[in-house]
Amino acid sequence: MRIGVLTGGGDCPGLNAVIRAVVRKGVSVHGHEFVGFRDGWRGPLEGDTMPLDIQAVRGILPRGGTILGSSRTNPIKIEGGVDRIKDNLRATGVDALIAIGGEDTLGVARQLYERGVKVVGVPKTIDNDLSGTDYTFGFDTAVNIAMEAIDRLHTTAESHHRALICEVMGRHAGWIALHAGMAAGANVILIPEKPFDIDRVCEYVESRFRTRYSPILVVAEGAHPIEGQLELQTGELDAFGHVRLGGIGELLAKEIEKRTGKEARTTVLGHIQRGGTPTAFDRVLATRFGLQAIDAAHEGDFGTMVALRGTDIVRVPLSEATAELKTVPVSRYAEAEVFFG
Repeated sequence: MRIGVLTGGGDCPGLNAVIRAVVRKGVSVHGHEFVGFRDGWRGPLEGDTMPLDIQAVRGILPRGGTILGSSRTNPIKIEGGVDRIKDNLRATGVDALIAIGGEDTLGVARQLYERGVKVVGVPKTIDNDLSGTDYTFGFDTAVNIAMEAIDRLHTTAESHHRALICEVMGRHAGWIALHAGMAAGANVILIPEKPFDIDRVCEYVESRFRTRYSPILVVAEGAHPIEGQLELQTGELDAFGHVRLGGIGELLAKEIEKRTGKEARTTVLGHIQRGGTPTAFDRVLATRFGLQAIDAAHEGDFGTMVALRGTDIVRVPLSEATAELKTVPVSRYAEAEVFFG
């Protein structure tokens, strides 16, 4: 077969490891030919391709980002988009696609499969919010980056007797905030799944100051107060209808200063969490996903996504994988609350 490969949505460490594994095994074991589509779904939508052979994937295992490029293009929202993709696949001689992405990218893959396109999905997102898989690659790297940043905030917070807030990514799921906050000993962790009480947050801050230590708060970008307010940096929507979030960290800093009289500062990690070299865990997981994805394509098991269950790589229907977001359960957040204040 001639198989197309694309990486869509937000970039993350480990994408190149998947591409490498798909091509290496696909060529050397199964004898397939590969073509890379540039910039996510824009590639097959516009017929924009690049060569993808063993030489093209040499040396890319430790590199962050993606050699194929990415975008948030949504062909489903473009009139005639699906037909354009089908026409371009035929024109380039592509028999099947391996789509590497998160909720939005794989949601498109599912709809294309339902309309006759042969697709296998690979789950990637730093947010770890894809149902159907225990972990996505990119998450471990993002957590480690956030943890190291929070470790550094502890010392400067104590030197200046300030409350420091670290805002991490997480629109609807607080997995990064939860894991990074617990690993780095944060005194408060705020996640989208549980609206917070600003008065209670300030009580935790004051309690921490009474111990002669300075409080560290970790907040996911999608966290919001009980009142239901959602602080937005802009009202703009992306191609998948998501509002661009931002600003909750600054809101908290102002409220903490106003209510406690203590100085508060915010650090927004933003895209730092997406960049750089992947951890060993993400390199191995991404490689295993790639190996299993090309096997699924070779066997004609389309409409599936490879997934991690325990320590095994399994296949699940794309419809199951994209049915709902995997959010932080109450029990997991309760474990972290033991250390608040």
